[in-house]
Amino acid sequence: MDDMDFSANVPSVGDDMYGLVRQLFPICRSITGDGVRETLALLRERLSIEIHEVETGTQVFDWTIPKEWNIRDAYIMDSRGRKVIDFRDNNLHVLNYSTPIRARVSNEELKKHLYTLPDRPDWIPYRTSYYSENWGFCVSHNQFLSLTEPEYEVVIDSDLKAGHMTYGEYYKPGESTEEVLFSCHVCHPSLCNDNLSGIALAAQLARWLSGRTTRYSYRFLFIPGTIGSIAWLSLNEAMVGRIKHGLVVVCVGDDGDFTYKKSRQADSEIDRIVLNILKNSGKPYKVIDFYPYGYDERQYCSPGFNLAVGSLSRTTHGEYPEYHTSADNLSFVKPVNLADSFDKYCQIVDALENNYTYRNLSPKCEPQLGKRGLYGGIGAEDKKPVKTMTLLWVLNLSDGKHSLLDISERSGVPFDEVAAAAAALAGAGLLAKV
Repeated sequence: MDDMDFSANVPSVGDDMYGLVRQLFPICRSITGDGVRETLALLRERLSIEIHEVETGTQVFDWTIPKEWNIRDAYIMDSRGRKVIDFRDNNLHVLNYSTPIRARVSNEELKKHLYTLPDRPDWIPYRTSYYSENWGFCVSHNQFLSLTEPEYEVVIDSDLKAGHMTYGEYYKPGESTEEVLFSCHVCHPSLCNDNLSGIALAAQLARWLSGRTTRYSYRFLFIPGTIGSIAWLSLNEAMVGRIKHGLVVVCVGDDGDFTYKKSRQADSEIDRIVLNILKNSGKPYKVIDFYPYGYDERQYCSPGFNLAVGSLSRTTHGEYPEYHTSADNLSFVKPVNLADSFDKYCQIVDALENNYTYRNLSPKCEPQLGKRGLYGGIGAEDKKPVKTMTLLWVLNLSDGKHSLLDISERSGVPFDEVAAAAAALAGAGLLAKV
């Protein structure tokens, strides 16, 4: 694959991704409905994604595509005709997937349908009721305490009826039909880190790859969480075997350190590459073993598929107070963090693309590097340039059995330096790909 150069473009990449986050932020999304369609339509202005519609009632393994939900308006009105809770102020105010209602209800009845965060009294929680028909509002706890009138008018102008579930897909063919999968969810309303940051990064990565010659083919899924990945796996089961590596992209815009959740396989190539890059970043990071909860990695890693799909985020879900609240807003996600996350994902792609196994063509004793212009320094051990030591590691372990990732792990040299050394040695006729 072409050489990468992120450093010169990091600020503009971060700003571009943040611009997309800002553009998508006002849209009220759910697992079905026009919010997802509007989101995918905006992505389509940047990327040639294919949009799929799966009809309500379609059986996908043990699940059924649900009714389609759309909402136009919602509010709680007091006796003086004031909208004291208004969906138009913040789309988190409505319990996502609320059934329609237009009625006057008692204070006691209303509060059975309100959701708050008493320990964060100014924040609005994000709650859903996808598979249990119900209506409700999410309000700050201070708003909850202010609702003292004996009766309120409640309006939720929504539809829940037969329709479709919508998702987007972008496929970039490579030299091989073996694929790398990147998956993100597109079903949350106005939440920036958990949802929009993953969409922005996946779209940016797809655009970056689109003009490049690659070893692998790349598939990007922009899908509703859970039901989207289940549907895609069910409808594309015959081709799932092409997926050799994958990552679920989520929560990549906050200030936190990186977190990697391993695939169910635990020691797959993608697991090892992500850990190699995080280890050599020189910054703190966290590793989590696979467990069957979280995002769509749990579907890709279900035992019937057991794909090598992990998840790389910054602060992972549930580990930051702003998670699934109105505080996960445009102030919580920063361009510099988006750019840093994008850089890590690009390094992962580069490592996947370049993790070849070589054979040393001059394996009997060390070849003379100096006459080939490859020896960077002669002298005491502590004066040897790292590059020379890397060349020696690559020459020694290129026996047709060790990949460049193996060599990086054993030598402690970052993968990109090992790959650069291998390229130099191959250019000098000392290595050949197996």
